[in-house]
Amino acid sequence: MNQINKMKVAAFTIMALFLVNSTMMAQAKTNKAVNTSAAEVHNRQINIDGQTIFYREAGPKDAPVILLLHGYPTSSHMFRNLIPILSEKYHVIAPDLPGFGFSDAPDRTKYAYTFDNLTKTMQSFIDKIQLKRFSIYVFDYGAPVGFRLALANPEKITGIISQNGNAYEEGLSTIWDPIQKYWRDNTEANRNTLRDTYTIEGTKFQYFTGVSDVTLIAPESYTLDQHFLDRPGSVEIQLDLIGDYKSNVALYPKFQEYFRTYKPKLLAVWGNKDPFFLPAGAKAYKKDIPDATVKFYDTGHFALETHVKEIGSDILAFLANLPK
Repeated sequence: MNQINKMKVAAFTIMALFLVNSTMMAQAKTNKAVNTSAAEVHNRQINIDGQTIFYREAGPKDAPVILLLHGYPTSSHMFRNLIPILSEKYHVIAPDLPGFGFSDAPDRTKYAYTFDNLTKTMQSFIDKIQLKRFSIYVFDYGAPVGFRLALANPEKITGIISQNGNAYEEGLSTIWDPIQKYWRDNTEANRNTLRDTYTIEGTKFQYFTGVSDVTLIAPESYTLDQHFLDRPGSVEIQLDLIGDYKSNVALYPKFQEYFRTYKPKLLAVWGNKDPFFLPAGAKAYKKDIPDATVKFYDTGHFALETHVKEIGSDILAFLANLPK
């Protein structure tokens, strides 16, 4: 090969290497952009029947949807570490229920704080943002709201993740005894015995009980929850809701009938030291959905505070097998 041809080959090789390197760099930038976009969490507001509902949204708009429904005394803030895990592949939506978090908390004389009414608002929410098919993650108070939505929209539900979200009487611990007394006899005296639940001590009890390493509990979690509980009128709102919780227990047979009839794909992820909802409540799902997956974690009620990586991984494996 003469000198000129050698020079041509060398030039061609350099150009090819440059093009390959440029393509790889461009692809890396594209991947970085995609990952960054997936990790972005948008904080949105929407007007539902005259009140503002706050919600967090993340993930590709064309991906399968998962609706995250929080419980007491928290808000969509409880999902702050889970959303980035799920939003890489899924379109995640996490609203704050009326009276919680950054959603409006209308006066109880103007808005009935019952689980039927919370569900009505959430039904309007999913209708307004046009959710056609979605899976649901339900926790604590989010469970009776989510299960009511499932009863009303069975064709929309692709799967259910229940994280300490109860639907069976055997899941109720003895902590519910004074609450059930209030259900049976709705007197001011019985109502007043529950007020300590809404103090900072009561809130910390929910977060710390059953947790082996309390340094994993982020202080902003219970501090933010207590901030909202300390707003004027909030305690009365919460007392109304805990009083109405008996309506959820009364609906357990209907929830269970839904499970038996539709056999939804279900994953129960449960803190096994939850002082409120016992492991028996998680195991009971398999009575009506034999193929349900039940997993326990060595922690308490707010399992995401201590085991978000494990739970997130289990949820991703579950979601991957859901119908589209």
